[in-house]
Amino acid sequence: MTKRNTQQRRRTIVERLNHTGEVSVEQLAAEFSTSEVTIRKDLAALEKDGLLLRRHGGAIPLPQEIVVAPTSSPSANQQAIASKAAELICDHNRIIIDCGSTTLGLIPELNHKRGLVVMTNSLQLANAIHELEHEPTLLMTGGTWDPHSESFQGQMAEQVLRSYNFDQLFIGADGIDLERGTTTFNELTGLSKVMAEVSQQVIVMLEADKIQRRIPNLELPWESIDILVTDSRLPATAAAAIAAQGVQLLLVDTVSN
Repeated sequence: MTKRNTQQRRRTIVERLNHTGEVSVEQLAAEFSTSEVTIRKDLAALEKDGLLLRRHGGAIPLPQEIVVAPTSSPSANQQAIASKAAELICDHNRIIIDCGSTTLGLIPELNHKRGLVVMTNSLQLANAIHELEHEPTLLMTGGTWDPHSESFQGQMAEQVLRSYNFDQLFIGADGIDLERGTTTFNELTGLSKVMAEVSQQVIVMLEADKIQRRIPNLELPWESIDILVTDSRLPATAAAAIAAQGVQLLLVDTVSN
């Protein structure tokens, strides 16, 4: 009950902030009949989730240039892939979830897990995790905001990641080169490589129609990848080539929207 009340109070704080443009600790403490210490903890948690910025005595909205615009939900195929990938997550695992529409599909599945620690570089994913009833311990990389990928990137984010060890990385891709590995349109691939370095198991999630797309930037080489979760449209020749790289394949049936 306490956690539910806390989540409701924090949602109300964000709504109030978006309506008024500024909130004060003193006013919020009086409105919710709670202590200023509790309100400061609320604001700190909301700032960590990328929902506001604290200032002396209160908070202000997040600057518009780094607000994540709502994106569409995962497609039926993407959700099926995410659900299959989530079967690999055990209670109490420490995992990284990279930004992306397919990885977003993992979040509802986390509600069935216990004791997770989840690191992400995506505000959208962090906000979705925060809404879970059984909210995992949430960590964010911080770093430099990249509007192309709608995620944090850069050296600061890499340094934060290197401070931890993780059981699993769940990451999408724009395409797959059967000879080289996963590929991306984004030239900022350094963080993905560090995510893989600090994770014991790397799980790539993508739809089969992205395989063999001609994309210039190599993201993760095959030797960095343990498992590929995709759908049944994967051609047999591609499946054989990927398996030959020592990567485990998990296939889900194609789902119509």
